[in-house]
Amino acid sequence: MTKSGEAQLLRQADGTLDNRSLVYIAGLALAFVISTAILWLASGSTVLAAVYGGGVLTLIAAVFAFGRLQTAPASEELAPPDWSVTVAAIEQDGVAVAVTDRANRLTCANTAFSDWFGTGIAPPNLPLDRPSLEALTRTAREAWRDGKADASDLVRTDGNLGWHAQAERAGRGDDYLIWRFTRVDGADTSGAVLDWIGGLTGQLLSRAGIEAALVGNDGIIIAASAGFADRAAGDASATLAGQEFVTYLRTDDRDRIFFAREGRKGPPQQLVQVPLHDPAVPSPALSAGGRDASLMLLIESGVGIGAGGEPANTAATPQLEALLGALPLGLAMTDRDGRFLFGNNAFLRAVDRDGQGVPQYPSDLVVREDKTALSDAVRRFGKGPASNGDMAIRLKTQPDDPVSLGLAGVRGLGEAAVLLSLTDSTEETRLKRQVAQATKMQAVGQLAGGVAHDFNNVLTAIIGYCDLMLLRHTPGDSDYDDIQQIRANSNRAASLTRQLLAFSRQQTLRPQVLQLPDVLSEVSQLLRRLMGAKITFKVRHDRDLGPVRADPQQLEQVIVNLAVNARDAMQARGDGSGELSMVTRRVMAKDVRKMGSEIIPVSDYTVLVVTDTGGGIPPEALGKIFEPFFTTKEQGKGTGLGLSTVYGIVKQSGGFIFADNIAGADGRLSGARFTIYLPVHHGAVPQKAEANPEKPASEWSGGGRVLLVEDEDMVRAVAERALTRSGYTVTTASDGEEGLAAIANGGEFDLILSDVVMPGMDGPTMVKALRKTNPDMPVLFMSGYAEEQLRREINVENMHFIAKPFSVQEISECVGSVMGKIS
Repeated sequence: MTKSGEAQLLRQADGTLDNRSLVYIAGLALAFVISTAILWLASGSTVLAAVYGGGVLTLIAAVFAFGRLQTAPASEELAPPDWSVTVAAIEQDGVAVAVTDRANRLTCANTAFSDWFGTGIAPPNLPLDRPSLEALTRTAREAWRDGKADASDLVRTDGNLGWHAQAERAGRGDDYLIWRFTRVDGADTSGAVLDWIGGLTGQLLSRAGIEAALVGNDGIIIAASAGFADRAAGDASATLAGQEFVTYLRTDDRDRIFFAREGRKGPPQQLVQVPLHDPAVPSPALSAGGRDASLMLLIESGVGIGAGGEPANTAATPQLEALLGALPLGLAMTDRDGRFLFGNNAFLRAVDRDGQGVPQYPSDLVVREDKTALSDAVRRFGKGPASNGDMAIRLKTQPDDPVSLGLAGVRGLGEAAVLLSLTDSTEETRLKRQVAQATKMQAVGQLAGGVAHDFNNVLTAIIGYCDLMLLRHTPGDSDYDDIQQIRANSNRAASLTRQLLAFSRQQTLRPQVLQLPDVLSEVSQLLRRLMGAKITFKVRHDRDLGPVRADPQQLEQVIVNLAVNARDAMQARGDGSGELSMVTRRVMAKDVRKMGSEIIPVSDYTVLVVTDTGGGIPPEALGKIFEPFFTTKEQGKGTGLGLSTVYGIVKQSGGFIFADNIAGADGRLSGARFTIYLPVHHGAVPQKAEANPEKPASEWSGGGRVLLVEDEDMVRAVAERALTRSGYTVTTASDGEEGLAAIANGGEFDLILSDVVMPGMDGPTMVKALRKTNPDMPVLFMSGYAEEQLRREINVENMHFIAKPFSVQEISECVGSVMGKIS
């Protein structure tokens, strides 16, 4: 506080007379003298004038005494102030406080005011621009008048914005103004930037041609990325902190910026300054050591032409594309109007446009129902404040699998306004579909096997009764042809059940070790007749093909089914001409390993490739073609079991089958390709029990005792009548428990003829219990399931098998064959 101000405040505090009091007393004395003189002259009486003068003096003395009495207590209460306490009271962090009198003289100020404005000037005469100075002067007038006023957005002459001033009238005589000045500081993010400049982010920026440095407001480098140090000093490990930033740069006559070490031999750079605090709001750090900093980005620049023919720097986009292209995330950029600028490879893979590039708009990637929502979201993020979010969309290529698309508004990157992120889930989606497909195929296969088993029981009864009726009718009877027609249709139905069992991999196979070219040569003539004159049929074989183990009849069915499907596809196109080729190849284990397949085990394979020119398979149907009853043919054509049968036979033979399309020169689908991998057989052929009799059944005529165990009444009745007519003594039982009871009650039998699947105790359980007391009892199982599957699940010696449905003659011959073996 100034000395004059202290003296004035002390005089008032002690109750002494100030200048105004003396003037007031002198005026009263002068008035007293003049009024007494006028009264004496007017009256001429000296006594009257003396009385008047004495009264006036008494009145003046009384008034003065009363005033002293009023001020005396105050003088006693007000002690001399401790100015160190006053100064401490007005010291506030970040707030400048000053006290001025009516003459706008600075009476008192704290340290912040002295540091910010100095002590040579007083409000409102501060170093502000003209509008701010006028606003502060107006604030002073309003404060003297109203007691308080304030002013905001004051700008210093150096351009800093953010000052706020408040003036308040104070003092016993309201003779002083207390000024308070505050400002809003921006957040200092320099410390956070230090971490990633020297970390992975700095490395990624350098790989994309963007060098970064953290520079203080005084131009001194605080930190720099390794790439910046390498280009600026020739050493990536060099420490540039404490050096002037501009010493590492130079400009040419066209104001292009280069690294000083590289000179014009290096590419020109675009300098982008990113303040880490609001430059419009001063920070205390600015005046306390210069700790405020900016992120300096040097980007290799390319100059283009902007709107209105102005030179526009477009370097940010190519460099950003290089940066995004190196990241494993699916990222793309759009402009403010929502047009695609760029999409990296991971993004293209995620939207199934690998190698095609991005379309014009993001909405071109999604289904029709999601187009409007996506377009609105992209425009909102592109034109609004910088923010981020995500939304669920359905891609055209994956309409049944919603994916999450991330959106983020970006600023300061040239044309780029929105960053789109989409995780590449192609592999995950493919695996999910394969698992779902395999699960569905397994479930359908189990259903098909169960249906076929039950249907086989019905067909066994129908065919058996037809055979029994034909024994009583001769050709020429009115009913003979009808019975034959029923029997033929039943056999046709039996072939459908065999296809269902083939799909469910539960049919009976009789595998042999064979060469695939031999099977193809067996059916080549048939295939040529099936193809017709307009379709060219070609066959080509590799050398040194390994043998495979498969059922030759079933393998022929696979080849014929694929050929017929190819023929139908080619005949449906134009004039029906085309080409069908079947090629066998040798695939070694090392080749499979190079393929990196997660499905095919590493081994040697003999491969059959069937290719046609029928226009290919619709992409939406490619994942469903092996499902039963699914067909792409017209209604009324095809059962939908052909390819499902092929799938089942190949899988039951231990192989793998794949289907894909072939693209022509114009990019359109030109045909389909089926590839079948059959494992090469190594070692000897395993011995397998033969279901066919070694000698004709007619040679066995000794009869025998047969225990027939079957839960289906119709099948049991047909089998009983067929065996009784052949001279066997038949005892029947409806389940395994009745069969064991028949044996326990003293029954002696030469053969057990039993179904496999029965309610209660099934056939295998019954036989295992029987073998404990009769270990040599032969068993003939009859079932609609595959013999190989049955033998894997039932480990019973001296076991024989007959497949359902069977005729009367077949059951009689099979029982005779078994009886002949044990005789």
